[in-house]
Amino acid sequence: METLTNILVILHLIGMAAILGPFLGQLTAKSKSITMTMVWGARAQLVTGLALVGTAYASDNEPDHVKIAIKLLIALAIVGICEATHKKSGSVKTPWMLVGVLTIVNVIVAVAWH
Repeated sequence: METLTNILVILHLIGMAAILGPFLGQLTAKSKSITMTMVWGARAQLVTGLALVGTAYASDNEPDHVKIAIKLLIALAIVGICEATHKKSGSVKTPWMLVGVLTIVNVIVAVAWH
């Protein structure tokens, strides 16, 4: 079970990088967009996050329900924004900013909430 958890954590971190990489790369660009890399990163974050919660329960390590609920709501918002706006032409500055900020907030919740 530990090996599966480690693999899921690695995939979860890759998903985060797939969202934050393009976000940070576009900070100075005039036109902002939700890239397919960000969309797939958001999807990966959601799926691997749910799988990590499942492995925690399977290992008798019951996670904090409130923390998981908050992270899930943020992840669903990120996926929803990415899915809804990635095909729009032109600049999508507000959704782009929301995706980046919500991803950073989710990282803060994951690391700082004990």
